[in-house]
Amino acid sequence: MNLHKFATPAGTGLAGYGPTSPLQRFLEQRHEEFRSDSSGQVASYIPELTRANPKHFGAAFGTIDGHVYEVGDSAAPFTIQSVSKAFVFALALETLGDERVEQAIGVEPSGEAFNSIRLTADNRPFNPMVNAGAIACSGLIRRVEGDGAFERIRTILGQFAGRELDVDEAVYASESRTGDRNRAIAWLLRNYSVIEGDVDAVLDVYFRQCAILVTARDLAVMAATLANRGVNPTTGVRVVSPHAVGRTLSIMMSSGMYDYAGEWTYRVGIPAKSGVGGGIAAVLPAQLGVGTFSPLLDSHGNSVRGMKMCEALSSRFDLHMLNRSGDVRSCVIADYEAARVASRRNRAPHERAILDERRSDMRVLELVGALTFGSIDYVARRLGEAPPRAALLILGLHRVPDVTEAGRRLLADYLDRLGEDGVTVVIAGVAADAPLWRALRDNSPKARLRRFDLLDEAVEWAEDQLVYRYGGFSVAATAELAAQPLLAGLGAKDIAALERLSSVRRYEAGAKIVSAGDEADSLFFLQSGMASVKLPSGVRLATFGPGDGFGEMAMLEGRRSADVFADVASICRELPLDALGALGDRAQVMLMRNLAALLAQRLILANAKVELLTGN
Repeated sequence: MNLHKFATPAGTGLAGYGPTSPLQRFLEQRHEEFRSDSSGQVASYIPELTRANPKHFGAAFGTIDGHVYEVGDSAAPFTIQSVSKAFVFALALETLGDERVEQAIGVEPSGEAFNSIRLTADNRPFNPMVNAGAIACSGLIRRVEGDGAFERIRTILGQFAGRELDVDEAVYASESRTGDRNRAIAWLLRNYSVIEGDVDAVLDVYFRQCAILVTARDLAVMAATLANRGVNPTTGVRVVSPHAVGRTLSIMMSSGMYDYAGEWTYRVGIPAKSGVGGGIAAVLPAQLGVGTFSPLLDSHGNSVRGMKMCEALSSRFDLHMLNRSGDVRSCVIADYEAARVASRRNRAPHERAILDERRSDMRVLELVGALTFGSIDYVARRLGEAPPRAALLILGLHRVPDVTEAGRRLLADYLDRLGEDGVTVVIAGVAADAPLWRALRDNSPKARLRRFDLLDEAVEWAEDQLVYRYGGFSVAATAELAAQPLLAGLGAKDIAALERLSSVRRYEAGAKIVSAGDEADSLFFLQSGMASVKLPSGVRLATFGPGDGFGEMAMLEGRRSADVFADVASICRELPLDALGALGDRAQVMLMRNLAALLAQRLILANAKVELLTGN
């Protein structure tokens, strides 16, 4: 048995750590369970297919991040046959557009065998998954590509599989010699102008595409490309558009499993396409592609073992597409007034008073998970049901990996309405070149939008807007020692003594004031400019303006725990800790009380953030 482990040496599990992946284990267990099932027959209507080895059984799962799980004869080549119909239909949609394809081919299930010689009442094939529809698809592509039609098809199927695909010339010749029923179908289509030109040339394209050689692994990657909205997850190449993928999966769901399609949808509920060569390709959108190979077929022409593998997968992990679960309310991880969780910018007392008074003017919603049409609708209703509406709305999207196209459109419409109502929306956690930001910016002409990489930056900007609107910014941009919260309550004599004992330091923008690891032997009082405390990793802990002090933890620890940089040209007073000994006992007690109060404020703020994120 050709058994492939989870991208690691056999038996070592993920990157050599821990047990084998649970999905790989499931694949191996089901393969062992089903390989002894010898029911069914090898296809015989094409003589060359009778040579298939009935013991062959391989399966593979392809993920949308490019990983492939394999088991059994997953590398054994076989002809793709009718599985090609789904991918050629996607190519036809991409090449000719919906309208031209739909004029020639219907989209309804036929309820009959795949090779039925019957058309709809308006003389079109029922759908592209029966032979009549597939021959019509090949004819449409030949109209555009001429004699290069088959090579175009082979190239695209190779892009779906992530490698160049060959043709089994013996099967092609056998099918061409014995394909009289398909010739009858083709001439019927020619009679009604569904196909044009040389009928034999169109049939040659069709016979050759059915004889393309693939493996179960190839089918898994091809299916995963459809699951990944048309982008091959192993190569990164876009093969077809999401629009073509959606139309193709629709037909696969309704008609992909021959005249067993209704039962398949009922029991398995995953879009799939089978072929008499023994292959099945199944697609779980946004999650997984499945490829199986076993040439023993049931009376409908579907692989017996392959169907069992797909049904077991759907049943074990509840993957039926029409049996979905999920609560749109879970997309909101936190909803709060921004004043409850301030930015890392230290605020002067009068600025804090403004922010406390106008707390309802600034609201933050932090969202999580992939957002859908339903999620955005819930968010819009949640915001609308909580008047009065905030003048500044911050949407934290740093935990959102994706937004569906429907979700983006609904969100863009909602942002437009907020803009008409005078609400400024701040998008946080989205990069400037992200598709979501571009979509919102370009499709919300009436919206009042701002964007920041980090949520904290967005909150700080929104705070600045409120402080500015309500007169909080002072013309004076300097502060003396007497304005420092750490020195609150000290008399003029003590302040004057500290001024004499301190030194004035000037720093250019970007200069480092304090280095992590340095001896903590002084305090700093910012008189003008702005400074930020940052961890060595670059994460900002706090930002200070005139009237703020920093380095006060030197009173409790021996070494600096973070760096401090001047954000703009700044002036500080540096006070050695030794100088505090010049103060009387009462003044020193007052300093420690002030320090305790500052630390308590920080603890309250940290607890508020934890409470918002945990709900406790």
